[in-house]
Formats: sequence, structure tokens, C-alpha cells
Amino acid sequence: MRHPLLASHGIVYGGVVIALVMVGLCVMVLYQGRVDALDRARETSHNVALIAQRDIERNFELYALSLQAVVDGMSEPDVLALPPHLRREVLFDRAATAKYLASMLVLDERGNIVIDASRDIPRKGNFADRRYFTIQRDNPNAGLYISDPYLSRLRDGSPSIALSRRLSNPDGSFAGIVLIAINLEYFHHLFNGLSLGPHGSAALLGKDGMMVMRQPYDARVIGRDFSRASTVRHFGLAPEGSFSETASIDGVRRLYSFKNFPDLPLVLMVAEAEEDIYAAWRKRALMSGSLMAASGLGFVTLSFLLGAQLRRRMRAESELQILARTDGLTGLHNRRTLGEILDQEWRRARRTHNVFSLLFVDIDRFKVYNDTYGHQAGDDALAAVAKCIGESIRRPADSAARYGGEEFVVVLPETAPAGASLIAEKIRLAISELGIEHAGSEYGRVTASIGMASWSPDQGGDMTTVIKAADEALYNAKAAGRNKVSPFCAQSTDVGQTEVGACNRAAPETARPI
Repeated sequence: MRHPLLASHGIVYGGVVIALVMVGLCVMVLYQGRVDALDRARETSHNVALIAQRDIERNFELYALSLQAVVDGMSEPDVLALPPHLRREVLFDRAATAKYLASMLVLDERGNIVIDASRDIPRKGNFADRRYFTIQRDNPNAGLYISDPYLSRLRDGSPSIALSRRLSNPDGSFAGIVLIAINLEYFHHLFNGLSLGPHGSAALLGKDGMMVMRQPYDARVIGRDFSRASTVRHFGLAPEGSFSETASIDGVRRLYSFKNFPDLPLVLMVAEAEEDIYAAWRKRALMSGSLMAASGLGFVTLSFLLGAQLRRRMRAESELQILARTDGLTGLHNRRTLGEILDQEWRRARRTHNVFSLLFVDIDRFKVYNDTYGHQAGDDALAAVAKCIGESIRRPADSAARYGGEEFVVVLPETAPAGASLIAEKIRLAISELGIEHAGSEYGRVTASIGMASWSPDQGGDMTTVIKAADEALYNAKAAGRNKVSPFCAQSTDVGQTEVGACNRAAPETARPI
């Protein structure tokens, strides 16, 4: 049974291995799909950030040029001598009409408005307390300064940032500032136009961590200092890059792409939520993973079924082989198998030059027993006798077979006459001690007669000679009164020739059929 088990286990293990390989390949493909989704999101965020950066840089460059034009014009006496409306035309040159440009102002050294780009008569206001004013006043080399977000006093608290430049007297002393106020609605509109997904985010911050604008928009975070946030700390490590982090504002984990403006103290950040990045991948993974898991499970189940079917088939074939070689009633070898065993053992005896013994066992007066007690009782008696024979031979090489009817043959390889005689007597005694009632027997119970023949291949002859000798010995046991063991004796008359006869009587002219 080892081979069927190995074969069925091989099918099961093979099926499991193939299923695992299939699942492994599916996992690799899904993992690569996840990596590809992340790479696409990183590339998309980078491109979106690049587009927004260029838009902001272009507009700030125009604002910076407009400021510089005003600074240059304010140093020209002829320009200052012009009437107010002409002076505005020369100094501001339509820049004040830009969509998100809130105001362009010139402040004197005390912070008062002296020129207003939107009207000939300037509005009243003093901004000496604003940081964009104090920075320019206290630092002659401040250059273009971009302020933090603030609420405008001229436009009912509208959130804005200011770009300012210093005005200096001919002796280098502070003469005031020129400023452009930009409505933060510009950034809000710009970020709204970016494709960031349902949970994406975009933000413009100062390099000091001050929030200028964020999408999704929340007025409470504008102007807050985020320099201690884990996301902001990445911005100072490289001019641009990407990383994954959980936002401190809303707790959403995102893939961030950031760009530091090379000429402005600003950082632009664009982030896609991992939930959005992997949304389509998760659907494909769930579908593909479910199908692959079902396929793998089905494959393993099929392997188990095939393995079980193979075991059943091989078990059935083994049982058929056993049935083909076994007598169905007694469980001993049948006559066909006996022929194979005799041929094999005879060749071995010839090869090894060992003694070969054979026992012929016949139940005494079995026909009378059948007629008296019925065929079922006869079958039970045959089975009981066969069990006694099987239990009386212990060596693996010894074997027993039903020869036909109530006759049995015991094959004893490498067994001398003395050993064969002991086994034969053991069998005879075991059958007698069964105590099976037999009214037609002179012993009152079921008994058996046993003929024994021991033969060496060196004596010549063949297996047929041995069988005839054992059969003859059985005949002698019957003639001697039954329930006996009778050995066969052979006398050599010439080299290579054997005269068959019993120890105590001559052989009959006609041998019993075999």
C-alpha cells in the first residue's frame, strides 16, 4: 500500500504547491500593481506641483517687476511732478487691474499711504505696524519681501499677502515702501483647479512653516505656524522630493510631493491620499485575489479529491490483486498463487542448494462432514482449519495455500525434514484441538492427515516430483488410520533418477491426481 499512498500524497502535495505558486504569482502581480499605482501617483503629483509652481512663479515675477518699476519711477523727479492720474499711469501701468491683485500702494517713511494705484486721491491708512513695513524699514537689504497672510484693513478683512520693496532717499535713508497686496483667493482658485482626488491636498507655505493657503480650504489654518509638523520638516531636506506621511491637520495618510521655489521663500506641496491612490488597485486586487484564492482552493480541493480517488482506485486494485491471489473462503493463497510460489522457491532452492519441504494437508472424511452438517458448517470448518495452518507457520518465507476442496499445501523453504516434521505435527495437533464435532470420524472430531516431502534440487527431478511425493505421503497417512503425519521416503536407483515410494510400503501403480 505504500505506492498508492505515495502517489496520492504526491498529487495532493503537487496540487498544493501549484496552488501556492499560482497564489504567489498573483501576489507578485498585485504587489507590482500597487507599486505602479504609487509610482503613477508620485509622477502625477510631481507634474501637478510643477504646473502650480510655474503659475505662481510667473505671476510673482510680474508682481516683482511691477514693484521694481514703481521703485524706479519714484526716483525720477519728472514722474513725481506729473499730475496724479498721469503719475498713476506711469508708475503702475495697468498692473493694478490684475484679477487677484488687491491693491498697489506707496507708503511714506511713517507708513501712510501717499500714492494709491486705484484712485487719484489716496485712501487714508497707516501701516507702520505691518511686518512688511518694519522689515523694509529696519533692513536696507531686504529686497523683495513676501509677507505672512494677514487680514486687509482696506478691504473688510479679506485675507491677503503683500509683496514689498524699500524706497530709499538719495542718501540711502529710508523713504517708505512700495507694496502689492495679493488676494489669497488667487491661490484658492489655483488649487481648486488641481486634480488631487477626493481626499487630496495642496498647500503653499513659507519656508519658515507659515501656512499661506491650503486645499481643502480651512480659514483656521491660514497663517498658522506649522514649522514643527513632521511633514514640513521634510521640505528643508532637498529642493524637491516625495514622501508618505500622516497629516497632522486631518490625520489622513498621503503621498506628498513638494517643491521649494528657487527664487521665492515659498514651498509648494501637493499630496494624494493613499486611500485614493489605491482605490482602483484595491478593487482589482479584491477581484483578482478572490478569483485566485477561489481557483487555488478549488485546485487544492480537486487535488485532494483526485488523491482520494487514486487511493480508492489503487486500494481496489490491490484488493482485486489480493482476491486474485487469495482463496476467498480461507484467506490463504489460491492454487494459481501456489504455482508461482512453488516455482519461485524451487528456483531459489536450486540456486542456494538448500533443502525444500512441502506439506500436503487433507481434512479427514470431509465429504461425510459436509453431508452430515451441511455446506455452511463445512465452509466454517475449512476456514477454521486454514486459520490453524496460517498460525502454525511463522517465518516470512513460509506460505500456505488451498490446493482444492479440503486439501491445503504448506511450502517450507530452507527447512530440513526434522523441522518440517515438527511444523506438520503442530498443524495436525492444532486442527485436532479445535474440537469441531464430527460424528462421521473415528475420532469424533475434525482431524487432518498430513503428507510431508523434503527435497533437495541436487537429487534431481522437478517440482512436480516433490508434489507427487507429498501427495503420496498424504495417501500413506490416510492409509495408516488418518490424523497422522507421514513423511515421504525416496530411494535413488541411479544418478539423476529417483524411484518414488513410501518408507513402509510401495507406491501404488496410479498416483492421486494433482
